[in-house]
Amino acid sequence: MTDPVPPKRVFSPASEEAETARHATSSPQTEDPAYRLAFQDMDFLLREDLRPVRFQLELLKPELLLDEANIASTFVFYGSARIPEPSKADALIQAAATDHQRSIAERLKAKSKYYDEARKLARMASRVEPDEEGKKQFVVCSGGGPSIMEAANRGAVDEGKESIGLNIVLPHEQLPNPYVTPSLSLQFHYFALRKMHFLIRARAVAVFPGGFGTFDECFELLTLIQTGKVKPLPIMLFGREFWERVMSFEGLVEEGTIAPDDLDLFKFVETAEEAWDHVCDHYSASAPELGCAK
Repeated sequence: MTDPVPPKRVFSPASEEAETARHATSSPQTEDPAYRLAFQDMDFLLREDLRPVRFQLELLKPELLLDEANIASTFVFYGSARIPEPSKADALIQAAATDHQRSIAERLKAKSKYYDEARKLARMASRVEPDEEGKKQFVVCSGGGPSIMEAANRGAVDEGKESIGLNIVLPHEQLPNPYVTPSLSLQFHYFALRKMHFLIRARAVAVFPGGFGTFDECFELLTLIQTGKVKPLPIMLFGREFWERVMSFEGLVEEGTIAPDDLDLFKFVETAEEAWDHVCDHYSASAPELGCAK
């Protein structure tokens, strides 16, 4: 006599229960919103007092998808959505209607070189092989939008590798760029949860010239490391001239609002090669299994 084999589950899957509920006999009772299953009731899920549940769902869904994709670590790219691809930079200048607009367009064109650097750095990160357990390392992760974000995802595609796009719902439509891996193209409502997912798996971060969003993401990370909430990791700020024009880090030291050694939390770089060297130097001794080879 063989040992009995118990079933894997005794409850029906939620998907079957949902299908059964959808075919319920129609009556005043079954047609009232109160009768809907809670997880099928969008009016209920979108109530003001269900925000904590929505927070949990927005944290959980990407976590499950990235786990299922076997992604252990990411290389995060922050940067402007307005810096043009070099081949399209002249069109901005030609479209300028005033001297002020032309001056801005020329500055954006000067920064268009960072599109190529982001794409090149993403290619380097994408060449890192999975570890012995098959976990994928340094998977390119961007905000999923245009410009620097597009360049990062595009670099991964150049190497035939997948990449992540963490898009955000905005008042003006921002579709994912075409280089994001569709199954890793994620959309967020809450900025806070999106920023958490940028950093949960981050093992290196490249910060390109950008605006409020880039500053928000960059300075939150620096604060987390400064306060010991996150272990130090390679943070590369591309374009010293840009950063020193718009932000005085030395001024913060002189004002006494940060410590001198806080300036060691990041490194100014100009090229993808310089950034990759910094990542490799950081991990060469502590985590050689990451395969960080040039």
